[in-house]
Amino acid sequence: MSELLANTGTIAAIATAVVPQQGSVGIVRVSGSQAIAIAQTLFHAPGRQVWESHRILYGYIYQPQTKQLIDEALLLIMQAPRSYTREDVVEFHCHGGIIAVQQVLQLCLEQGARLAQPGEFTLRAFLNGRLDLTQAESIADLVGAKSPQAAQTALAGLQGKLAHPIRQLRAQCLDILAEIEARIDFEEDLPPLDELGIIAQIELINGEINRLLATKDQGELLRTGLKVAIVGRPNVGKSSLLNAWSRSDRAIVTDLPGTTRDVVESQLVVGGIPVQVLDTAGIRDTEDQVEKIGVERSRRAANAADLVLFTIDASVGWTEADQEIYTQVQDRPLILVLNKIDLIENSDDLASLSTQSLAIKYPSQINQIVKTAAAQNQGIDALETAILAIVKTGKVQAADLDLAINQRQAAALTKAQIALQQVRTTIEQQLPLDFWTIDLRGAIYALGEITGEEVTESVLDRIFSRFCIGK
Repeated sequence: MSELLANTGTIAAIATAVVPQQGSVGIVRVSGSQAIAIAQTLFHAPGRQVWESHRILYGYIYQPQTKQLIDEALLLIMQAPRSYTREDVVEFHCHGGIIAVQQVLQLCLEQGARLAQPGEFTLRAFLNGRLDLTQAESIADLVGAKSPQAAQTALAGLQGKLAHPIRQLRAQCLDILAEIEARIDFEEDLPPLDELGIIAQIELINGEINRLLATKDQGELLRTGLKVAIVGRPNVGKSSLLNAWSRSDRAIVTDLPGTTRDVVESQLVVGGIPVQVLDTAGIRDTEDQVEKIGVERSRRAANAADLVLFTIDASVGWTEADQEIYTQVQDRPLILVLNKIDLIENSDDLASLSTQSLAIKYPSQINQIVKTAAAQNQGIDALETAILAIVKTGKVQAADLDLAINQRQAAALTKAQIALQQVRTTIEQQLPLDFWTIDLRGAIYALGEITGEEVTESVLDRIFSRFCIGK
């Protein structure tokens, strides 16, 4: 990244996903001082079309030496500073697929542009003052959003809803620092410091930091999603449960035990939270080498899951095999799924059936129980409600949030909080004013790291290396 900061130049990259035989449009983005000159060399706009900012031109892309036609395309021109990077930017809107966009990109590189590194367009937007660091990270979150709620939270960050309170907190710390330093320089000309007032201000700042830190778990949940493993012995309806829940035939369903030999995945959204569902092979002792591998993978999936849906056959009840599997997963957050209820009770309202009336025994420490008839597509709503209840008991709210911080931002907020707590300790110990300023400056620096007012190249490298190349 240090090379990036030192060597700007003009950059180019494919800004859309390139998929063979798919996608109607492919975009090549060019940013830098030579962007428009490169476009004028490669693009011919017939007629009297005007080359000016924020216009779309229609025309043809040619190889400048051989005059070979490369593509029929549109050209979008955005002159600095009214562009994403605040540099001159052009975009070639070509036909989709692989060949056209790759040929156009190669022509841009031959005309003096260099291939952009991951996130370099957004890095330039940050370095040129168009975005702060929280907004840049929100762009990455928006691109990678796995649910509408995650996208809305990312948009809130892009609109500055995180940067604004962080800047307010930093400004308050700077005001306290200015007041302290004024006493150091002009102690005889000013009234004594209101120590209790400063402590009260620090407590207010810490309270706001705590409010922001409380959104971290929700932020991680929205970004990475919840990994849920459906676990149980063979033939209890795990695959039927996955199919009913995902409204698809992802898993093969038969009456033969051991049909599922490997972990089958499905991506869902529950209450705005992305959920990765893993249908695992039935766990049992077996001499079948292929099934044995599947069982071992099931155990690993259960141990790595955020939540286990421990599924049993309600028509059979709790068996010794169920108990053996339960001992392997009981330390995980767990919901007991009583499946195949329809085989013992013919009811359209499963929620009205009491567990006691079904005479099914299970370990008393299990307190989340859901009744389903997966083959009849019944009980899925109750299952989702139970999952959201588990999420809430983990002190992670499933409700909408105005903002949600990430791990880097949480680490910086924690550093600021520790520094402010140390300032209070210094005041209470009646240490000289110079000591007060040391930790206060640390808090100010940590808050500045969040928005990018205080930032190092290593931080930028860590953030923007996770971006896709064309963003």
